[in-house]
Amino acid sequence: MVNGNALIRVLGLCLIAGLLVAGLLFPAVGSIGLASNQASDTVTSVSSNLVQSQVPVVTTITDKDGVPIAYLFDQNRFNTPPQAIADTMKAAIIAIEDRRFFEHNGVDWRGTARALMTNLSSSGSALEGQGASTLTMQYIKNYMLYAVAQNDAERAAAVESTPARKLREIRVALQLEKHLSKQEILARYLNIVFFGHNAYGVASAARTYFNTTPDRLTISQAALLAGMVRSTTTYDPVEHPEHALERRNVVIDEMTNVGSITPRQADAAKAEPLGIQRPLTGLTNGCVGAGPADGFYCQYTLDYLATVGFPEDKLRRGGYLIRTNLDRRASDIAKRAATSEVPTQTPGIADAMAIVEPGSDKHPVRALVANRDYGIDADAGQTSYALPSLVQGFGAGSIYKIFTAATLLERGMGIMNPVPVTDSYTSRVFRDNGGAYTVTNAGKYRNGSVTLQTALAISPNTTFVALEDRIGSIDPVVNMAYRLGMRQSLNFKDSSGRTIADAVKKERRGSYTLGPEPTSPLDLANVGATLMSGGKWCPPTPIDAVLDRNGHPVPVPEAPCEQVVPAGLANSLVVGLSKDDQPSGTSFAAAQAAHWTRPILGKTGTTQNNRSAGFLGATPQYSGAVLVWPDGSRPSGICDSDPPRLCSNGDIFGGKVPARTWFNAMVPLHEGLPVMPLPPTDPRYVSGAGPNVPNVVGQGENVAQLTLERAGFRVKRVVSSSDQPAGTVASEAPTTAQPGDVITLSVSDGTGRPKPAPRSPPAAAPYQPPQRAGQDQVGQPGQATDGQQGPDGQAGPATDPNADPNANADPNADPTTRPNRHRGRRHGG
Repeated sequence: MVNGNALIRVLGLCLIAGLLVAGLLFPAVGSIGLASNQASDTVTSVSSNLVQSQVPVVTTITDKDGVPIAYLFDQNRFNTPPQAIADTMKAAIIAIEDRRFFEHNGVDWRGTARALMTNLSSSGSALEGQGASTLTMQYIKNYMLYAVAQNDAERAAAVESTPARKLREIRVALQLEKHLSKQEILARYLNIVFFGHNAYGVASAARTYFNTTPDRLTISQAALLAGMVRSTTTYDPVEHPEHALERRNVVIDEMTNVGSITPRQADAAKAEPLGIQRPLTGLTNGCVGAGPADGFYCQYTLDYLATVGFPEDKLRRGGYLIRTNLDRRASDIAKRAATSEVPTQTPGIADAMAIVEPGSDKHPVRALVANRDYGIDADAGQTSYALPSLVQGFGAGSIYKIFTAATLLERGMGIMNPVPVTDSYTSRVFRDNGGAYTVTNAGKYRNGSVTLQTALAISPNTTFVALEDRIGSIDPVVNMAYRLGMRQSLNFKDSSGRTIADAVKKERRGSYTLGPEPTSPLDLANVGATLMSGGKWCPPTPIDAVLDRNGHPVPVPEAPCEQVVPAGLANSLVVGLSKDDQPSGTSFAAAQAAHWTRPILGKTGTTQNNRSAGFLGATPQYSGAVLVWPDGSRPSGICDSDPPRLCSNGDIFGGKVPARTWFNAMVPLHEGLPVMPLPPTDPRYVSGAGPNVPNVVGQGENVAQLTLERAGFRVKRVVSSSDQPAGTVASEAPTTAQPGDVITLSVSDGTGRPKPAPRSPPAAAPYQPPQRAGQDQVGQPGQATDGQQGPDGQAGPATDPNADPNANADPNADPTTRPNRHRGRRHGG
């Protein structure tokens, strides 16, 4: 009777013979052999993918100079070409894992047979014990484990001890060695294998354990890494240094046995300590690795790429090189400016800044910072919420008046045209919850008129709500904001699922010009870049270039630049916004304190109850926006103390913390740069479009009124003594106006004699509203505030002791006259 063990051995030998025959015959007959049907479906695809080597590798994000700032990965792996791996590393892995690597064709048949029979004799199972897998076969197993498997079940199948898996490896190995050189296979094996402590591949292992590169690995270092392949747990040099040292020396001995090194080299290598880094120098995964300042920029880069076809999971496996537009110097400067105004751990107050470079074909984002550090430790003042680039729940205040002004310029107004200033204004177009929408200025302004340029600098709310009335609808203002750059902010959805743009238009919010809506600091910065680029909008992009794992450029489908307003309009509006840092402007105190001397576009803003404030400023070189708001769970007003604090009666304004942050960043950032002038204006947008009111002199009063109303104007009729036939229009004024303005018709009573047309009344004299006793509104004598929206729609304090409504006026922009008309003063309301 046959012994049971002997029978098992006989059956095992038959199994071995079957495996070997199936493997040997596979190149000729395909799927003949034990379990070959299980392997045949995947052999071709696996072989093809192995040749392409699409294994998960690290994506690297760099600054504009190519210096890495962050890494993104599922597996901490870099592809290293054969020539960049030290011969010591190649020799060590061959000596300990596959000493006949350069002799076989992917399968070591002699070794496989010996291993299977040894296993059978010792354990009764041919597949338990020695594996006899060549490096080529190990590469295939590791590829299935780390590149193909997507879940635990697939990972278990990739390493299971079954004839099907072994046969698949044999068959694929035979194919693979027909397509790749030995050196390429060896490098790919070293690139994919796991070395413990989150280090996949020899490059990550060299960095993690020795803070070096694969081409500089010494004999002892290479031997330690090669020895860990069998078991990264047993031979972990951190947890089990004695076992790791013993295993390293075994590898060194094997290197001596195969002739890779001399006995003297072996003795010297074994005399060395393990030499690993303490702590290990692995990579930080994700934007936290970019640091407290640049993490926000990194996060914006990922958010931006996700919108143009590069989701984060693709980046984590794709091995891309993403060169961004980040200027580390600008980022560090802006970070210091933000934290100097609002320290990092200030409870409940965020101070964020975005910097964009103007350009006609690209708007590179140069910096995105906040007083908060980027990170996950909230107790240390850290956050991973993208403060500078995402839409925040608080507004930018009177900065939004830029959009009303731009809309009016497009409709014919000029920056030197007069606009009204009143203590109170009740809209005839917009409503407040069904009732009258009235705004008042908390500070006292002398009733009269100033130029649009002066109004932008001193920022009275009543003026800009009145100007919205002239437009007659909020829609054009919202559309202008979108065109100039508020695209993310206007597409932001409210609690009802509506975009901000749709909600403002549907509810006809006259308060839009006062800026209470959720705002992205980056959007604001790009508005400045659009205006400084001659009206050319481009997406604010963090991307300079993207390369794939092979170094080939990858197209990034970004939105094209658009000429959103005429260059003359943009340039003239820049000049219209150039007085904010001057003695009558709302950021004058901050500019003076920072010793700012360059011409800029500037605008401050503050929202109701002083809960948030902002500043937008731009030079031809840089556009920057700062937004300060309560970022805690209990938002309230902000007091401009040192440091700022939350308070019930806030006193922050755009000319305070936001403007100071901006100037403190931009002064050093502009060091060494030429002082560039603002762009030239266009007379069309300085003095206005010229006479645009239909000439109705001599017409009957009813026909004249109908003509004017059809042209979009309102009509006021007064009776005058004239020798014209009774009921006919003797004169009209003004002759240049905006849609919605009142045109006064002098209707003849037919009894008088011709009279000379009256001269235009003189322009309003410069006015000096009183300061509150003992109070300096913005910390500088005679300094205006930014027209804060106060309770119930009231405007916050604003003064203008030096405002000259005719300052910088075009001497040739006299009011236009028409025959037989009163000489009408050009005005806006």
